[in-house]
Amino acid sequence: MTSLLSRLDTPELRATLYQFTVYIPGGVASVFFGIWLSDHGIPADQIGLINALPTLCLLLLNIIVGRIADKADDWRTALIVISIVSALAPLPLYFVSEFWGILTIWALTAASNGLVAPVIDAATVRMTRRNGTDFGAIRAWATVGYVFAAGGLGLFLNLLGSEIFVTLYVAMVVARAALAFLLPRFRTPAPQVTLASASPEAAQPVSRLKDSLKLWFILPLLSFALVNSSNSVIGSFAALLWHENGIPGYFLGPLLGVAAVGEAILMFAWRRFGGKVTARNMILVGAIAGLVRFTIMAFNPPVEVLFFTQLLHAFSFGMGYFGVVHFIANWTNEANAAEAQGFANMLGMGASMVALILFGILVEHFGSYAFFYSTITSALAILCVLWSLKLRPPKAA
Repeated sequence: MTSLLSRLDTPELRATLYQFTVYIPGGVASVFFGIWLSDHGIPADQIGLINALPTLCLLLLNIIVGRIADKADDWRTALIVISIVSALAPLPLYFVSEFWGILTIWALTAASNGLVAPVIDAATVRMTRRNGTDFGAIRAWATVGYVFAAGGLGLFLNLLGSEIFVTLYVAMVVARAALAFLLPRFRTPAPQVTLASASPEAAQPVSRLKDSLKLWFILPLLSFALVNSSNSVIGSFAALLWHENGIPGYFLGPLLGVAAVGEAILMFAWRRFGGKVTARNMILVGAIAGLVRFTIMAFNPPVEVLFFTQLLHAFSFGMGYFGVVHFIANWTNEANAAEAQGFANMLGMGASMVALILFGILVEHFGSYAFFYSTITSALAILCVLWSLKLRPPKAA
């Protein structure tokens, strides 16, 4: 037994256990939150504002938190602190029931939750590159966690109603905070200082994020931000829209879960073919998939077609996100890894904030036709990648 545990007790396994919990709170919110708000008498335009305010907070916090995480002795410390804060933030939801109270508490709840992913992904991709292990196989378990939350825990919507939302969400963030203490060290041990390494001749210039912020570098990050803003819209409005359009409640969790199933399959299989696709081409494929997916969804198709469009999430999010993570890893270094990932996340939060506010208004007037907004942003995303490739070809070229 001891021998078995020692083989299992690897940095990759402990990172995988934590990754499994990263998106479970978001999966719970995707199924329950919009309906919970509606049951509290909150209209769609106000639901958009409630979901948009956390993105504004993240917009302001992501780079700062990423910079602090990069300067810590290890990313593990930052993840433990963020996990504890995100476990405490939702507790006041038990005591609020009107717009302003929910708006304030949910801003703190969702913002603290949103700080987790960029730090754990930046840390994990650096660790796996150093150890020669598979980032995709580890990151895929975050998606499996989302499937568990949306498809599995989402069944509680039919059984217990939206009233279970707050308790379910709190239980999930508390469990994640507990697992944070099992995380490994992600950085290599600091080298011993010698006279040679301390000499001025041996000193190396410190890479700064702002040195990387050229137009060709920003455009692919902006491209994914535009596409992923619509993925945020689905997380906030899809279950509510489908529910109002007559999709039975027992389909809502599986519809959200099947998107993550497709994403997980892609991530588990990534090592077989991922090295053959350049990072920006991954982002381009994601933008094209988004264009197809959201255009179809605008016509309020039957549930069978919705399952197909949800499977396209594997590309509109999964492949696009892998493209961003590897693009950043290719063109930055370990000194600013989390900060660069935070910058990409900041662009995503900005695009999501705009999308959530506008989408809430569009849904009030046009219903599912509001998804044509996502068609436009996906088309702009395609142009961003093509422009970047023209300005600077891939390294392999």
